[in-house]
Amino acid sequence: MEIKSGKLPAPLLQKLLSKIKHVDPRVLVGPKLGEDAALIEFGDKILAAKTDPITFATDLIGWYLVQVNTNDLAVVGATPRWMLVTLLLPEGTNEQQITSIFSDLTKAAKSQNIALIGGHTEITSGITRSIAIGTLLGELDSKDAIKTADIKDGDAIILTKGIAIEGTSLLCRENENKLLELGVNPNIINTGKKMLFEPGISVRTDAELARKTVKVNSMHDPTEGGIATGLEEMASASGLGFNIDSSNIVIYKESKIVCDALGLNPLGLISSGALLLTTSADNAPKLLSAFHKNNIIANIIGTATKQHKGVNVLKDGTVSIMESFDRDELARYYDDNTISHQ
Repeated sequence: MEIKSGKLPAPLLQKLLSKIKHVDPRVLVGPKLGEDAALIEFGDKILAAKTDPITFATDLIGWYLVQVNTNDLAVVGATPRWMLVTLLLPEGTNEQQITSIFSDLTKAAKSQNIALIGGHTEITSGITRSIAIGTLLGELDSKDAIKTADIKDGDAIILTKGIAIEGTSLLCRENENKLLELGVNPNIINTGKKMLFEPGISVRTDAELARKTVKVNSMHDPTEGGIATGLEEMASASGLGFNIDSSNIVIYKESKIVCDALGLNPLGLISSGALLLTTSADNAPKLLSAFHKNNIIANIIGTATKQHKGVNVLKDGTVSIMESFDRDELARYYDDNTISHQ
């Protein structure tokens, strides 16, 4: 069976990862569905490591690359330190384009206090747009390590900002003409483009504030597959079930309008910028208060339970199993439509 674009389907990925065996006892967290970064015992510190590509965007890819890799280290409790970058550029790329990517990359790394320590850049035949891959290393104290698998029965599940932020911005930036043809107001499109920066796709501030305020049991960065996939990954990693109230999930007006116009479901749309975390029910009010004082939207969207597996969702008074997405809605849209990147 042909595998379509996007992340590998979870069952296949789970099958492949199960074949990887670790002989080094210093590997505390290896490749596992739902865990955002590897954790390795390194003297009196823990080394956190993550690699992530940028494949959907065609502009600002150097900036994107730093943000998405930083998010994955932030949610395990690590401080990002060192980054290696691979740039694969299509034939026809000129010096000005390469310089622009490097400029975005260096500015973004400097803003996060990350040292660029190496990598590889080449012109690659057979690709049609630039692809950037980052490997980010960070460090943390052993007592500060946060794992998705450590969710506790009864934990409150909190969502910061809202869902589909990155997906909405990408769709507005890459498909403006199509959205205009479909009658989407230009003001909505322009606001959607700016969602990349406001509310933004970084969760580092959210994650660090949460860790300083209460004992956080788990954090997760929902990217490809959206919040629906993110919640499934958390439930799978912890072995618990989730009860979710859909009315508490924030969907921005721009996201709803853009998704409705293109026939997409925001629950399955790439959602960098949102942070999923769990803490005890007793700690939740204090954490929500801290978020709100710092002008970060945050809501309790559900609870973790040992009473069942998987993700149940309450919507309009009816409980059902949360819709599952075998790949991101953005990848599906790109496959189903001939897209002219702008």
